[in-house]
Amino acid sequence: MPIDFHTWRATRQTRAENALEQWLPAATLHPARLHEAMRYTVLGGGKRVRPLLVYAAGGALGVDIAALDGPSCAVELIHAYSLVHDDLPAMDDDDLRRGKPTCHKAFDDATAILAGDALQTLAFYILAHDAAMQAEARARLQMVETLALASGSRGMVGGQAIDLAAVGRALSLPELEDMHIHKTGALIRASVALGALSHPYHDHGIFHRLDRYACCIGLAFQIRDDILDIESDTATLGKAQGADIARDKPTYPSLLGMAEAKQRAHQLYQEALDCLTPLDTPADPLREIAAYIVERIN
Repeated sequence: MPIDFHTWRATRQTRAENALEQWLPAATLHPARLHEAMRYTVLGGGKRVRPLLVYAAGGALGVDIAALDGPSCAVELIHAYSLVHDDLPAMDDDDLRRGKPTCHKAFDDATAILAGDALQTLAFYILAHDAAMQAEARARLQMVETLALASGSRGMVGGQAIDLAAVGRALSLPELEDMHIHKTGALIRASVALGALSHPYHDHGIFHRLDRYACCIGLAFQIRDDILDIESDTATLGKAQGADIARDKPTYPSLLGMAEAKQRAHQLYQEALDCLTPLDTPADPLREIAAYIVERIN
């Protein structure tokens, strides 16, 4: 029986939200302002694409859903911290995120920096301590390694550095894809990997296919972002429309043209589906997430 993806997505988003609420320090706990900023940043918004990928990848391999809550929270906290820091005046200088003032606007620059730092460390604390994961020490260590590499200079942070250095420059397609493989794709790959690593006896062939799937949808996600920055509006996006154009950032539509950028996203979507061919209906959420990524409106 085909899954009802809307129901599946809503239940996992709610589950991730509840788990995040439990892991985040209470807003009244000392130092209260810092904890308030952390909760403001993480809770009550966002598509939760990365937690959805953890749940979908783990679920495709038969992992109990409770064992996936911790990895889902960990990867979402890394994503949230990166948004806080990316929005700062020294970086992208954004005032709006998820339809509300960015963390440094709601609090102040220093508090936003500290909130991002604290969210990052909390992610690794969860992987080390969540009893529900029921993972052996070696598996937990591999998860920590995966998330650390995806988050650091050879992953997301490195991609942001490349992005900042590319402003006002003309990039080739390989250079643009290299930037986004790091900036956006690395954490998406880590999300799928954390779900797969939650299974104690994962098949290396399937693991490789899942990783290639994640590579494809990671690039497709960024292409869709670039398209929406042109075609959508601020109210729908929940952030400033046209920001990339205003900053003279290289994008897929600016390099390829809009029609070819959309075609490239569709090609990546088809390749992602091909990677899932050996997996049966339990992998349907992964297929639906791929479709959602290339069709989303915000």
